[in-house]
Amino acid sequence: MDLRKRFNNKHVVITGAAQGIGFEIACHFAREGALLSLLDLNTTILDIAAEKIKQLSPKVYTHYTDISVKEQVEQAVSAAEHLQPIDILINNAGIAFETPFLEIEEKEWQKIMDVNLKGMFLVSQSVCRFMAKRMKGVVVNMSSKNGQDGEFGYAHYNASKAGVIMLTKTMALELAHLNIRVNAVAPGYIQTPLSETIDSPEFTANFVESYIPMNRVGKPQEIAPLFLFLAGEESSFITGQVFVADGGQLAGQKPGQNLTGAL
Repeated sequence: MDLRKRFNNKHVVITGAAQGIGFEIACHFAREGALLSLLDLNTTILDIAAEKIKQLSPKVYTHYTDISVKEQVEQAVSAAEHLQPIDILINNAGIAFETPFLEIEEKEWQKIMDVNLKGMFLVSQSVCRFMAKRMKGVVVNMSSKNGQDGEFGYAHYNASKAGVIMLTKTMALELAHLNIRVNAVAPGYIQTPLSETIDSPEFTANFVESYIPMNRVGKPQEIAPLFLFLAGEESSFITGQVFVADGGQLAGQKPGQNLTGAL
């Protein structure tokens, strides 16, 4: 089976597409012939990203959108649908803050929920109402390893990503009869340009040594293909599932050096 250009002329909407994993997902879809509608709040970075993606495919459109605001979401989705009926939605947009549980302020909690969970709900509902009329569509949501296994200092982020998993499963149940599939991807520690500015090399090395059995962090290029698989015909009988890509972190406790050295 020739997988090249397998998304030729498919219209893919991607939120949070300006950088990191979202940008890499957009590049992968562009290489395979998709028409792209990219949503992001950061206009400057989105414009730069779009110009880079256009080197792979000219069919790239941008929509400057705060996905936590219903009116902006509906305007962007309607504009995208007007270009060409939407076939695939990639809900990638998300934010994270590291704050101990007892120090989280309501404003910070609400910001995480507004983007990571409410925003995903608003975009999904708006897009799926169009998909439902055609009885066809695919949605892939960005969750996290943290949605299944908590991490110190990220109570609000962890809760939002656990919510994404339940949103994914419920959407899959309710939309299956409309021939709309919904799945989620749950990455572990993926090193992006943003994470490199936040995490010191020492922190990264210590995290890998303590928690990741594969002894390295992941790359956006290793996550993007999973989104394409779940959006494509190869996964046509898969819905309501969460696919973890974390280097083995959720598999169990990583052994110390004294044990690995004996193996």
